[in-house]
Amino acid sequence: MSATPRIANVLTIAGSDPSGGAGIQADLKTFSALGTYATSVITALTAQNTRGVSGVQPVPAAFIAEQFDTLLDDVAIDAVKIGMIAGREVAETVRECLQRRRPRWVVLDPVMVAKSGDILVDDEGIQAVRELLVPCVDLITPNLPEAAVLLDADTPRDSDAMQALLPRLLELGAPHVLLKGGHLDGERCPDLLGSAEGSSWLEAERIATRNLHGAGCTLSSAITAHLARGEPLVSAVQHAKVWLSQALHASERLSVGRGRGPVHHFHAWW
Repeated sequence: MSATPRIANVLTIAGSDPSGGAGIQADLKTFSALGTYATSVITALTAQNTRGVSGVQPVPAAFIAEQFDTLLDDVAIDAVKIGMIAGREVAETVRECLQRRRPRWVVLDPVMVAKSGDILVDDEGIQAVRELLVPCVDLITPNLPEAAVLLDADTPRDSDAMQALLPRLLELGAPHVLLKGGHLDGERCPDLLGSAEGSSWLEAERIATRNLHGAGCTLSSAITAHLARGEPLVSAVQHAKVWLSQALHASERLSVGRGRGPVHHFHAWW
């Protein structure tokens, strides 16, 4: 008899969302829905719902390191997704942890601005993410406002401006960038995947829904799950985008909150 294929272990290092649509909760749901085993290190607690964020409480950096080291002392991690990093000390700690015990794949979703428009990271934290974390990961997945914050630039308003911003993002040090164009107008959502070897457009249908809470967290964690399962990066991004589109389509089946609801992470299961 052939051996049962090993299930990949995936780690999210991110903040918690009590409403369950973004952050740690969205990552754990995504990893599980895509057939990987989900683990987590919490960097911050937030008070938020589908309508906004009312408070952020960072976890002490030393305890973040303790979470990470205790987990990796016991569990072999195949890929890591990094989400919300609330300050410089946390960024330094996460970087040190990854330098000591780095899995094959590390994906950074530079979570800085919530869908509600609430700013989640202070200026010092933004600088730390840019200088300390971006250069030590394999892929960053900023949306257009996050890319503008990383580069202290204007938010791109069209695909030409996105293309012009890509080289500057690559100069920050990550070998691959997925610049997400969902904030642009139009019937399609154009994402731009780039590296030193070139770039390509990956488009998807724009889904007519308000249920976008945590969509960025969910996409980056879906990419991470596919990478952990052994897929090449381009394939992982493509499959993650298809899966997210299906989750957005199915989000109307949920009834969560009175603001921007979550995507339906378990659309293929429920």
